Amino acid sequence: MPVFTSSIHIFTDGFCDIHNLSAQVESGLKGTKLRHGVAVIFAPGATAAITTIEFESGALKDFEAAIQKFAPEGIHYHHDSRWHDGNGFSHVRAAFLGPSVSVPFDAGKLLLGTWQQIILVDFDNRPRHREVIFQFIGN
Repeated sequence: MPVFTSSIHIFTDGFCDIHNLSAQVESGLKGTKLRHGVAVIFAPGATAAITTIEFESGALKDFEAAIQKFAPEGIHYHHDSRWHDGNGFSHVRAAFLGPSVSVPFDAGKLLLGTWQQIILVDFDNRPRHREVIFQFIGN
């Protein structure tokens, strides 16, 4: 079964900076000529995550508010005591969402829901240069 791997690079602002990756993933899939299989979208690192959401301003604000309640900035994190980099909250947030998502595809199209987009979320406490890896497995 053929496997194709590619990557993109994105500059992020940190602090829950959200980027819609759906068009880039679709473009990457088209370049493979695969028809049926699975796409894996992966963000290397411990302070960013990949997930899906309806990429519209209300849902994004709700998402950001929920993340802030779940793992708030400004409280004590043991990571910060050890490394003194102030980004303990970003590690916790990223760990709970996870670094990747798998999306099936058929007839050369991602099988996302009507309002579902693939997103990268950078939780770090500073701007970053992020790599996102796409792997397409199928036939």
